[in-house]
Amino acid sequence: MILTQVLTTSATLLRGVLPAPLRDAFPCPRELAACPGGLRVDVHGIGGPGTEHTAERLEDLLGALPGVDRAEVNGRLGCVFVACDPGSVDKDRLLEIVVELDAQEERAHESRIRLVEEHARATIRFASGLTALGLIFAARAVRLPRLPAAVPALLQLVNATPAIREDLDRRLGRGPTNALFTTANLVTQTLTLRPAGLVVQSLASLARYVEARAGRCAWELLEERLARTPGAYRHVRPVARPRPCPLPHGPIERYADVLSPTTIAAYGVTRIATRGGQRAMAMLVSATPKVAALSRDAFAGAVGRTLGRHDMVVLDAEALRKMDRVDTVILDTDALTTGAWTIDRVEHLVDGVDTDELYAHLYTLIDFSDPSASWTSGEGWSVRPLADLAEIRDLTDADDVGEAADRLVTAAPVWRERGLRAVEVRRDGAPVAVVGLAREIDPIAVAIVAAAKAAGTVLLAGGDAGLAQRLAISRALPGGDDLARHVYDLQAAGHCVVVVSRKARHALAQADIGVGVTDVKGLVPWDADVAGEPHGLHLFLSCLPRAVSTSRSGVRLGIAGAIVGGLFAFVGPEAKSLSRANLVSGTVSAAAIALGEWAGRATGRLPAPLPVDATPWHAMSTKEVLSRLGSSPDGLDEAEAVQRRAAARPDTATEKPHSLVRTTLEELVNPLTPALAAGAGISALVGSALDAVMISSVMVIDAFFGGVQRFKADRALLNLTEASAIRVRLHRPEGTVEAGAEDLAAGDVVELRAGDAVPADARVIKAVGLEVDESTLTGESQLVTKTAAPSVAAAVADRHSMVYQGTTIAAGSGRAVIVATGDMTEAGRSARLAREPSPPTGVELRLRALSRRILPLSIGAGALLLLVDLLRGRSPAAALTPAVSLMVAAVPEGLPFIATVAELAAARRLSKRAALVRNPSTIEALGRVNVLCFDKTGTLTEGRISLRYLSDGWTGRSVDAPDERLRRVLAAAVRASPLSDPRSAPRSDADHAIDGVIDRVIAHPTDRAVLQGARRLGVTPTEGLAEGLTTWERVAEMPFEPGRSYHAVLGRTERGHLLSVKGAPEIVLTHCTKVLRDSVEVPCDESTRQELEREVDRLARQGYRVLAVAQRTASDRRDLDESRIDELCFLGFLGLADPVRATAAQSVGRLVRAGVRIIMVTGDHPSTAEAIAVELDTLNGRRIMTGPELDAIDDETLTKVLPDVAVFARATPAHKARIVNCLREAGEVVAVTGDGANDAPAIRTAEVGIALGSQATPAARGAADLVVTDDRIETIVDAIVEGRAMWGSVRDSLSILLGGNIGEILFTVGSSLLAGRSALNARQLLLVNLLTDMVPAMAVAVRPPAATDPERLLAEGPEASLGASLTRDIYLRAIVTASAATVAWLAGRITGTRGRADTIGLVALVSAQLLQTLVGGGRDRLVTVAALSSLAVLGLIVSIPVVSGFFGCRPLGPVGWTIGLGSAIAATVVGAAVQGRGRAAATRSLPARPAARVPARGFPAAGGFPAAGAAPLASA
Repeated sequence: MILTQVLTTSATLLRGVLPAPLRDAFPCPRELAACPGGLRVDVHGIGGPGTEHTAERLEDLLGALPGVDRAEVNGRLGCVFVACDPGSVDKDRLLEIVVELDAQEERAHESRIRLVEEHARATIRFASGLTALGLIFAARAVRLPRLPAAVPALLQLVNATPAIREDLDRRLGRGPTNALFTTANLVTQTLTLRPAGLVVQSLASLARYVEARAGRCAWELLEERLARTPGAYRHVRPVARPRPCPLPHGPIERYADVLSPTTIAAYGVTRIATRGGQRAMAMLVSATPKVAALSRDAFAGAVGRTLGRHDMVVLDAEALRKMDRVDTVILDTDALTTGAWTIDRVEHLVDGVDTDELYAHLYTLIDFSDPSASWTSGEGWSVRPLADLAEIRDLTDADDVGEAADRLVTAAPVWRERGLRAVEVRRDGAPVAVVGLAREIDPIAVAIVAAAKAAGTVLLAGGDAGLAQRLAISRALPGGDDLARHVYDLQAAGHCVVVVSRKARHALAQADIGVGVTDVKGLVPWDADVAGEPHGLHLFLSCLPRAVSTSRSGVRLGIAGAIVGGLFAFVGPEAKSLSRANLVSGTVSAAAIALGEWAGRATGRLPAPLPVDATPWHAMSTKEVLSRLGSSPDGLDEAEAVQRRAAARPDTATEKPHSLVRTTLEELVNPLTPALAAGAGISALVGSALDAVMISSVMVIDAFFGGVQRFKADRALLNLTEASAIRVRLHRPEGTVEAGAEDLAAGDVVELRAGDAVPADARVIKAVGLEVDESTLTGESQLVTKTAAPSVAAAVADRHSMVYQGTTIAAGSGRAVIVATGDMTEAGRSARLAREPSPPTGVELRLRALSRRILPLSIGAGALLLLVDLLRGRSPAAALTPAVSLMVAAVPEGLPFIATVAELAAARRLSKRAALVRNPSTIEALGRVNVLCFDKTGTLTEGRISLRYLSDGWTGRSVDAPDERLRRVLAAAVRASPLSDPRSAPRSDADHAIDGVIDRVIAHPTDRAVLQGARRLGVTPTEGLAEGLTTWERVAEMPFEPGRSYHAVLGRTERGHLLSVKGAPEIVLTHCTKVLRDSVEVPCDESTRQELEREVDRLARQGYRVLAVAQRTASDRRDLDESRIDELCFLGFLGLADPVRATAAQSVGRLVRAGVRIIMVTGDHPSTAEAIAVELDTLNGRRIMTGPELDAIDDETLTKVLPDVAVFARATPAHKARIVNCLREAGEVVAVTGDGANDAPAIRTAEVGIALGSQATPAARGAADLVVTDDRIETIVDAIVEGRAMWGSVRDSLSILLGGNIGEILFTVGSSLLAGRSALNARQLLLVNLLTDMVPAMAVAVRPPAATDPERLLAEGPEASLGASLTRDIYLRAIVTASAATVAWLAGRITGTRGRADTIGLVALVSAQLLQTLVGGGRDRLVTVAALSSLAVLGLIVSIPVVSGFFGCRPLGPVGWTIGLGSAIAATVVGAAVQGRGRAAATRSLPARPAARVPARGFPAAGGFPAAGAAPLASA
């Protein structure tokens, strides 16, 4: 039995790799194997296209056998699953039935999916590679003859040539072709007896083995689920046409198309030129385009394992190898919708129906999973579906209803186009509204569409126009079976197509990559190549652009390997050239596998998509909310809460700062690292190990300094952001318990009181005078009243039935049920968006630009030197070494280091001024800022309400200078406020006083502002009473509640009771019958009331929150209720506002005069925002735009109108991020300040994100690049000055680096042209860089700003510092350096030996650069010490014989030193004179700039900063 099983398995494996023509002739064993839940029997014909009837008959016959529960045919697996107990079923009879029916159908030619067999093949492949390695070493030990290396090299070239490989795939099939080349390569590599190639193949086989093993494990888990689900196996293949043309070429194929013929040509030319086979063979091995494909295979394998960990099943691993070719993604509607419906719109048929009440009933009556049923409530409300909107006209007779019905009938085509289902709503039998229901979008559908758009063109299949609009997909295709035809047409047009669907079987089979979405029952879409849940689908789509990126990286690695391998083919003895080429090829191939593996594993660290909970909790009744959450007014029991917490946060971990090792490694990611690493590797391979160590040390030191700064900043930020844990009062059926905010789950009920921080997003179910401060979320500084009644408002700021995480309870109390926690909350979404990687900016982009200029220059200089030496007859090996040395030396390895230390120095200086810089690159970005977006609340303003204005109704003034009349108004307001002063309290209240302070918190910020203003002015409750009255004692009180909108207090004086009232003007004025005017009570008639209302409007337009104050004498009754609040006498108004920071206006003015454009972006009311802008003088003729206006225009239009807008009001977090994006699209360099969670996305998107204040929310601090901890806007001004000054230091440092290196190139190449060889060897070139670049340039970079005049500092910037000025300095330094060295070297040749002349040239080269550094560094002590120290080191190196000999120098006498130093001094003096005249001319040509001018696109002329005469931005 075991032997039979082995033979059957072997035959199956062998047949699986045979070409289709041979496969049919080969015996086809029929395997019967046990599997979870029963048996699996192979079928060869049944299950193919058109065999539905036979498959059904087979299932019936097998299901009728004793002991068989059910049978299901699966054409994709090529088997029939029999659910049974394997020990109790007649297997012979079962096989007999299968064989008999299967013989009636034509044998299927499609390859079946067998993940277990794939694992077995991968195991054999890997074991064969290891065995072959052993055979190689055994054969080499006995000295067996070798197969020529050309055989495997040519074989790999054929395999890597797209045209040949595609033809073989078409003729034989991809699987057999893979097996053919794998076997041939294994055999030929073994016969060549060279292990390097087999080691690489074994690594690739190991990756395949691990991938196949992971696939098998995922399959075995799936089998368990399939066995439990009836119908899960059942599947018959649909008809799929062959692809009309080969797949479009990806990066690897395009690379191979070019390199394959180039490789053959290089081989032929080398063979002819060298007249020997070894170097030509080495060229062939090096240039074969196989490396990039290895990176793709490794990436696909790692992605396959990652998908398996996310509950995805990869049915065809070869599909993952096509990911880098995908350019079109078709998303089927059924993959993006839940199958349920949601309310899209409500059209009223009659007036007078409360919208909130209507919505509350709709969510109770409509079954959104199947809205086709009619329902009636016990309160007279009912709903029924409408087949057509025209029905509503026949059911209504009233004129007003008829007009509404006509409008609906006219809109019917729009409803049909958007796919809306109509539902009629009746109350007491009369139609009152029609509801339009739209398909409900899956919670992560938006994230799926975004991931698909990153991969290519996105098409929606089977959806209506409304769904396409909601998902922002511009093009749609028909769904169903017709979709496969469109997929075929797209393939014929040259596209690689991915289809994502649940049920589109034909389209999934036709697609290049079919991605199936499992349904709620877990049924597998068998026609797909990859299948799983929606979150796994998002991961797969996110991998598509990364596949392209990895392939491109593999191509670049392959090109680098080909170049290096080609060079090594000519270095050293010809006999060893093939070995060197094999070593390079093997190393690069291993690196390609590591690259693909690393990139593939990185996909597993991609953040999971954040589901969008579209449930309108705010619009539902409290009963419906609790029902949907499975909760009650008493909350959840503890066991249920624990279970929900575990399900909601299965793998939550506290985010910690990165380690020093990780931050150091991340600093290595800069444009020059690959060039320096390649130089170090080449130096090591050509025998210059010390040179390689020196280059590597420079890179590591650079990265370490940057890593230390980031490490310290992250640690400091962690300490800053660690807030005390929020405690909550949880309702449980057994009582109230205290818990932490992290212990909450959806359905928990929490109690809210004044002063509490809201721990999560929650639906209010009970409210008593509940008011919330939502400024940290919405930017609105006014308090928001909350009630338990449903609200249909779309804007978060207007949903009065919801409370949100991070907001604060200002007054009242309530109870709320949790609907979202963590990242699912509104604040959590803002923080999650802020964690998205920010785009590269500033010095990062400029380094890339400089590198693109420098690296070609370095390579060109080396190539020129190589060519000159070859033309002079030197051997390739001898010519290559100095050329590589020059290339490496010419790369300014200190470039990223200099920028880093300059930023670090500026960051340290700012840290002493309460500015925490998280990332050093923030400094240089600050220097480029020309647009600063301020948040209003808490940034420009203090973030708290205060008393600002007093009025008697006709005249008023600032609270800072009130007259007696206005003090009387304020005194009455104090009496109408909660208890505050113990001197005004009865004894029972005074007992609570401690040292004169009441032990009671004034919760409501409005009352607090009034009392604080009165205390500041010395106003007491007894002030303003009638003449002769000196006492006032509180008797009764009616606290403020949203329902009554006023606060009333009954007090007792010597003459009786006095009733004082303070509240909303529109309420208080209706209770006033008199007005106090000029100290005389007059009637409050209609004209007087209108005058007072106009005063209220005037104050509101100025941004004030207005309170009215009134009072009257009262009877001796001690009780107080609403019936007594009447016949009041109006006294005046109080104006409250969020005050502008004391230093805001001055700081904003300085920024404007510095050429920085100021934009206010706030969630507050437009009138309030306008008042603040006027106070700060930032409008300058520009306009105010609101959030709704933003929604009505597209990004292109917004970008055009941005220069005319100074204030954005009612802006949401999404609006703020959009504004910043459009500003950046317009070429502006944007900084964003803020302190709330609503600011976090925009802070992250901007070039510089600034969190202002120690009280900034964790979301804002986490997103910021700069955290200002002292609440001073002036610190931002200081940071911008420091950033701009840094550019001057960077310019001086870069001129040292680049000018010096170019001078070295000129001298090296020039001396080689004149003397036949270079005057400097490799070690001397590196010594020059170390002495002239690292220490002196670092000293210049870290020095404080050289200028003490703020105007000089402001004149710096990216364009002014790194534009023409830098170019001029680089060229001048290069000419001075090269001239000094050349003159000294020529003088040395005349007066002495060649070795002495080379040393004199070295001394002049180094001295000229150091002297120029001294001149440019001014009087800075650090620069002077660094330059003189480098000169001293040079003197010691040259003078000490042993050290001098190590570097290839000769000790010099007085004459030699005089020549070298004299040439350097003379050249430096001339250069300084020329530089001074050039900068003076540039300064004279700098145009003056008006202070109020708004910058245009991009960097303004001359850096965009004020010229001489402009006002200083800050003190020096």
